[in-house]
Amino acid sequence: MSLTIAAAQSISLAGNIPANVSRHLSAMQVAENHGAQLLVFPELSLTGYEMAMARELAIRPDDHSLIPLREQARRSGMTAVVGAPLRSADDDSVFIAALVLHPDGSVGVYTKQYLHAGEAVAFTAGDGGLPLTVGDASVALAVCADSLQPAHAARAAESNADVYAVGSVISTKSYPAESKRLRSYAVDHEMAVLLANHGAMTGGWACAGRSAIWAAGGELIAAAPGLGERLVIATRESGQWKGQVVPLAA
Repeated sequence: MSLTIAAAQSISLAGNIPANVSRHLSAMQVAENHGAQLLVFPELSLTGYEMAMARELAIRPDDHSLIPLREQARRSGMTAVVGAPLRSADDDSVFIAALVLHPDGSVGVYTKQYLHAGEAVAFTAGDGGLPLTVGDASVALAVCADSLQPAHAARAAESNADVYAVGSVISTKSYPAESKRLRSYAVDHEMAVLLANHGAMTGGWACAGRSAIWAAGGELIAAAPGLGERLVIATRESGQWKGQVVPLAA
């Protein structure tokens, strides 16, 4: 069975969920046009990496702002993973979440397990989430600092993940080390690794862009050359991968 996965290198407008939903819809349409079954956006893509506004902007999985995205996922048959601050149903905690918009219209939740230094002032560490099934592939999710923990990737491999999909905020300074680490997971654990990074500055971080997908074994399938809004796409057929990078309209 063929598999097509994509990383959305999007640009988020600070705190503007309606505008960012519109941008996400455009990216989902481009991804659908290229046959993507899975589309992953960067960390906190719906709001930008805006810690000072996180509590004000936090949503729940049934938030009305997600309805257009859920409908697009259902109509296209695509699984889309979007980043947002998530309000706890039990207390006043706010998590950094990857919300999974399934083709059946339901919403799954993955919450970031490992916080960066300084994030605890706005967020609570989460407990991860279940792997996804996309076509015949098992997909394990990670959000940014989760992927800095080798044990996190090892657990994904132990769960027999075929793809390790990371939505992130990676700066230009950090990109060489972090991309090297992500490639090492593809090598060490024989699973494809997908990185979706922001395509411009967000929350004061000068992001590197350069979203990428590596095949199991570490071969680079496709990567964005730098900043800007792009879609990085990888297709597996008969065990072989091919990739492409396409622009996203602003």
